[in-house]
Amino acid sequence: MKIKLVTPAPANARNGNRATADRWAKILRQLGHLLQVEQSYDGGECDVLIALHARRSFDSISQFREKHPDLPLIVVLTGTDLYRDIRTNANAQKSLEWATRLIVLQSMGLAELPRRLHSKTRVIYQSVPPISAQGRPPRTEFQVCVIGHLRPEKDPMRTAMAARLLPASSKIKVIHIGRALSREMETRAREEARRNPRYHWVRDLPHWKTMEVLRRSHLLSLTSRMEGSSNVLGESIVLSVPVVASRISGLVGTLGENYPAYYPVGDTRALAELLLKVESDPKLYAELRNYCARLRPLVKPERERSAWKALLRELT
Repeated sequence: MKIKLVTPAPANARNGNRATADRWAKILRQLGHLLQVEQSYDGGECDVLIALHARRSFDSISQFREKHPDLPLIVVLTGTDLYRDIRTNANAQKSLEWATRLIVLQSMGLAELPRRLHSKTRVIYQSVPPISAQGRPPRTEFQVCVIGHLRPEKDPMRTAMAARLLPASSKIKVIHIGRALSREMETRAREEARRNPRYHWVRDLPHWKTMEVLRRSHLLSLTSRMEGSSNVLGESIVLSVPVVASRISGLVGTLGENYPAYYPVGDTRALAELLLKVESDPKLYAELRNYCARLRPLVKPERERSAWKALLRELT
């Protein structure tokens, strides 16, 4: 089939949505389809349109539906779609109705949709190919990695704030990778790095370098307020780096209800206590590593490829 995949993220973007689009493009080509990735639908001929973002890709969705009302339309729901826009934005709500199929990226996403839409919704977990990053965590400190661009939905400074509350005996150091998406966030990160000796902001890095930093970390801290899914969570699972995470649907949908290292969203003191507990309790740390190891089948490329193959077969 000839498929067009629309994502608002430009080709040179280093963010999760672009990474997802590029990975899916590779998978769909491997399955034998002709694939074009575009920022918006150009009106060209295709057999299927896949649109990331119900709201931000609405113009493309609307144009495609008007031109090809009988062709399959697949809408992929991101975190801002699921946990904000489909509740309040008319365009996002229209995208849900117009879609032939909806995709959510973890099992809890279904709970955010009206039951009448469940029959046309599929769960496709994001996969992670083998990662060649090398290295080991340092012995002289307990390195906690934060990966993600600095924007409010990620609650990006929460780990740094929690690190301020740690006792002097703690060896925790926080390394934060990500670009500030506003002047306010940049100022705040710079000021935090100046005042907080446990916090180091390295800004944006190439993906290979980010994976090396993650591989050499003891722990990944995921502090999002909303998340459709998380590429870096899958990467940490593949690299055997355990995580502490905010208890939100988009992370619970992958980690599971019983994961032992959640903290309440936005609760700085609870996160500080959790970080210290993971640092100081070898049994808990081993439990987290083992738990994440059991999740690896979820992020295998073969699983994601099979899910796409089955979905497209439904539409032909």
